[in-house]
Amino acid sequence: MPKRCAILGAPIETGASQRGCVMGPASLRTAAIEDELRALGWEVSDLGDVAIPPVAPLPHPNPALHHLAETRAWIGALHEAAFDASQTCDLPVFLGGDHSMAAGTVPAMARRAAAADRPLFVLWLDAHPDLHTLMSTTSGNLHGTPVAYFTGQTDCEAYPPLPQAVEPRNICMMGIRSVDPAERGRIRETGIEVHDMRAIDETGVLVPLRAFLARVAQAGGMLHVSFDVDFLDPSIAPAVGTTVPGGATFREAHLIMETLCDSGLVTSLDLVELNPFLDERGRTAQLLCDLTASLFGRQVMDRMTRSYL
Repeated sequence: MPKRCAILGAPIETGASQRGCVMGPASLRTAAIEDELRALGWEVSDLGDVAIPPVAPLPHPNPALHHLAETRAWIGALHEAAFDASQTCDLPVFLGGDHSMAAGTVPAMARRAAAADRPLFVLWLDAHPDLHTLMSTTSGNLHGTPVAYFTGQTDCEAYPPLPQAVEPRNICMMGIRSVDPAERGRIRETGIEVHDMRAIDETGVLVPLRAFLARVAQAGGMLHVSFDVDFLDPSIAPAVGTTVPGGATFREAHLIMETLCDSGLVTSLDLVELNPFLDERGRTAQLLCDLTASLFGRQVMDRMTRSYL
């Protein structure tokens, strides 16, 4: 039987400072992500996009916050839709949308894992740890808060009640290169495993990744991968509003995705922060599709030559 994949769009941009992420799911569909996965032998169903109704403003003691009510509504809607999608397939793919969507998708996958009596592990591929609480963020951009929320940190009470938390020590962050002081302290307190770009420069991507995958396998865990476009170097992936120089290269990113495929451990995937308004002739959307194909089984020998000119 072919493996089944469900695609679910999360056109959310309320957590970001720049508009455009709302077009992310449509851009990935235009780049033929569904066709790419079908060509690899997967049975794919597109469940469409999640939507929320208009909501009234929600006050908060932190005056910097913006779009709190909308983001809260998105979290609730995405949680239910993501959980339902996970019941119909082997590997759901959530197309974003800014990274605040992970506050809905990751707890849903933790709930799914708990129902199977298995722990959830999270591989966080991002330039940022997104470990701010609603009180510690000074920018007010809520895409910087999902990890604090789904690990059960305090000062996230304005979000929906957390149905299933993720154990912080089950999280591995790779590619980190922009950390605020409040987040740095929280990393130490929680024990989250972090490999910044200096560490990757020193060891390469395989040493920390293989060690983390070994932990997942030993625990019989389910693995959620949350892939932010800004994990990649802006020179190859310009379509993101939070560019940080010095990100992962084309080869490093494909090696990570191919290694994840070889492990057979990945059970769900986020593709987030794609802002087509900032792209160059669709090159970032196409790259995300290619990387996803590597995760789903495309081998080096199967790759077509592409022009990025």
